[in-house]
Amino acid sequence: MVVLNRIYTRTGDDGTTALGTGERRAKHDLRIEAYGTIDEANSAIGLVRVATATEPDCARLDAMLLCIQNDLFDLGADLCVPFNASSESESLRIVQSQVDRLERKIDELNAELTPLRSFVLPGGSPAAAALHLARTVTRRAERLLVALAGTQGEVVGGPALKYVNRLSDFLFVAARYANHKGEADILWVPGQNR
Repeated sequence: MVVLNRIYTRTGDDGTTALGTGERRAKHDLRIEAYGTIDEANSAIGLVRVATATEPDCARLDAMLLCIQNDLFDLGADLCVPFNASSESESLRIVQSQVDRLERKIDELNAELTPLRSFVLPGGSPAAAALHLARTVTRRAERLLVALAGTQGEVVGGPALKYVNRLSDFLFVAARYANHKGEADILWVPGQNR
């Protein structure tokens, strides 16, 4: 259980922050950037949920997004405790079943959409526009996780990398679903303004 009695600690005033292991790192450290951007994606999904709460036929989507928000806290917990022998027994990690569930949700939503004939411009309904923003934040988080995984001495779990990749796919499909199952998608017209 998490108990937060005090919000400020002053320990970060020197430009460092603590990992879940207690190790201090610079606030611009790639690991901190990675899980900070996961937090940003989670906040963007929170904004999406404000829109899905008021749009018809989005209750199902809203429930999926709530589940994803909890997963993203799991992912933040995963990333704030680097892999090593002493951290593995107690650490919360993203697992393959979370990736599998996300893939099932993508397939469920996508089955109700018409096939695309062009790329989709971000926009349409308020929920769809917010989903596209969350998707791009998630892609940035994925780039940071991949960079972190490629850094000597750093490890990112395979399921965590897969989860973030699938999440951006989910958010794209969810944006189309929120656009009246693709009917309100705004399609890219190549060279339209030449």
